[in-house]
Amino acid sequence: MKNWKIPVVFLLLVIMLVGCSNDKSSQENGQSELEKISIMLDWYPNAVHSAFYVAKEKGYFEEQGLDVEIQMPADTNDPLKLAATGKVDLAISYQSQVVQSRAEGIPVVSVAAYVRHSLDSIMMKKEAGVNSPKDLEGKSVGYPSTVITEAVIKTMVEHDGGDFSKVKMTDVGWDLIPAVATDKVDAIGGGYVNHELVLLNKEGYEMEALRLDDYGVPDNYELVIVAGEKTFNKKKASIEKFWQAVTKGQQFVKENPEAGLQILLANENADSSLDAEVEKESLKILLPLMEDKGVPFGYQEEESWQNVANWLYEAGVIDTKVEPQQFVQNIVSK
Repeated sequence: MKNWKIPVVFLLLVIMLVGCSNDKSSQENGQSELEKISIMLDWYPNAVHSAFYVAKEKGYFEEQGLDVEIQMPADTNDPLKLAATGKVDLAISYQSQVVQSRAEGIPVVSVAAYVRHSLDSIMMKKEAGVNSPKDLEGKSVGYPSTVITEAVIKTMVEHDGGDFSKVKMTDVGWDLIPAVATDKVDAIGGGYVNHELVLLNKEGYEMEALRLDDYGVPDNYELVIVAGEKTFNKKKASIEKFWQAVTKGQQFVKENPEAGLQILLANENADSSLDAEVEKESLKILLPLMEDKGVPFGYQEEESWQNVANWLYEAGVIDTKVEPQQFVQNIVSK
């Protein structure tokens, strides 16, 4: 009566051993389960995002044990909000927007500086006769109706000795290029030197640009990587691994810009096709602005955050002073 149990027990042992063997084999073959982590871009894929797609294509994320999902936003305000609520683990956002959000009590932290210097500028055709911000008096400036862009232009005009009340601010949404190209406005604010300026020059317009930090607006980290406070506290180690992979991807792009761009172009969004020439010029402009000599890629200087926070408060964009130490979390050491 007891003899029938022996084959059954033996069979169970064999199944368990085979299962363990398969698990071990999967781990040895690099098939062990990867941790899922998501990041939302600030916009559709373009040159500035090359490092992320290289890290994914080259397996740098997998080397860190990560399965990274790269998402695109439906609206430019979505990434920070979704990161703050934990709907995505990470997001690309803007330094000024992070400060503004913290002043409003939104629980988001900045973990790395992605583009270390301003890309924004005031742009106009050379024929517009605008040589400095003061020359905008009596002219119209198209902008995407954001309080920060308005504060930028006001600061620049007043720093140059002009009267901002004499500048006509015209909300053109994100149709910045057609607005200035068709002379609907004399100049535009909120455009990027690596995008709008490149496109306008490519279309044959002789453009000029005024740098923000030449006229009272502090140079800033144009793009930063953010996470919700809860997500950061829970996944700090994974976020650090994520950044190590991105850093490796950025190094590849620096050393092999054309190869990096090819990987990006292979991942272009179907609804927002890319112009290879434009992206090549964009990347050429971007690379020097994404790091500083002697500073680790991604490291955030407290001084930069304090300068931006002070300016936003003095410009009336925020009505509450914020302390950068409360929401700036460096995941790389200097």
